[in-house]
Amino acid sequence: MVNLIESVNEATILLLWLCGYAYIRLLKKTKRDRKLSRFEVMMYIITYLVTFLYAASYLLLTLGT
Repeated sequence: MVNLIESVNEATILLLWLCGYAYIRLLKKTKRDRKLSRFEVMMYIITYLVTFLYAASYLLLTLGT
């Protein structure tokens, strides 16, 4: 049961990471077409930062065990 919950958790994290990456790509495309609004700029920075922090923390956790 615990293995199932861990698998679902990992799949969810992967899905969220992929959605964040897709959103960054969408904002980059929008940025080429027009100037981003303040909210879009804020979301671009936050999503980019969170994606990088997750990847770094996952790498550190993986190397630590």
